[in-house]
Amino acid sequence: MSFYSIAPFIKEHYPDYFSLETYPADKCAPVHKVNGEWGIFSNFARTPLIVDGLMFKSAEQLFQLMKFRTVEPLSAVYAANNPKMTAKKWEKTCRRPDWGCMVVDAIKYCLQTKYEQNDMFRSALEESRGLFIVEDQTSFPKRYADTWGVKRKGPAYEGPNLLGRLLMELRDSGRLEYALPQDAFDFIGILKEIVA
Repeated sequence: MSFYSIAPFIKEHYPDYFSLETYPADKCAPVHKVNGEWGIFSNFARTPLIVDGLMFKSAEQLFQLMKFRTVEPLSAVYAANNPKMTAKKWEKTCRRPDWGCMVVDAIKYCLQTKYEQNDMFRSALEESRGLFIVEDQTSFPKRYADTWGVKRKGPAYEGPNLLGRLLMELRDSGRLEYALPQDAFDFIGILKEIVA
């Protein structure tokens, strides 16, 4: 299992989300590219967020920054065009030791914040009612979908689909419940010093 895989964390800390799902493809809203029909559901969609007075370019940038509490990785990820790939370079040496037990709560926080601050995102979620939201990783070179998404297998999509499941939960309830550690937002104070 790759160091970067969150599957072991989900299995240990979030067992309710540790499963393989199957969805009929003709009843899905597939998220594949940011500029695609349902692209606003992607964490990489340019939907700026403001947290404690600091601007973030996307939910993905905010999520990746939550992994760190030290200046160098925070500075690099905040400035990066691709926050996910930049964060990967720092994770083995600088990732929070408790990341595994907060990863789903962190993404829930990011999605909830996006929901509260972006009208287009909320509207798209409403438009998707009656459809299953899936992160379509069919074109990805790896054989199986990772924890976030699904792959197309004939008439169905199959995979863990964590992102899609959280988006549907948010759509259906209007609220994602999360519990983050007390120091979860220390990175914002550090970033404010960097970008000041």
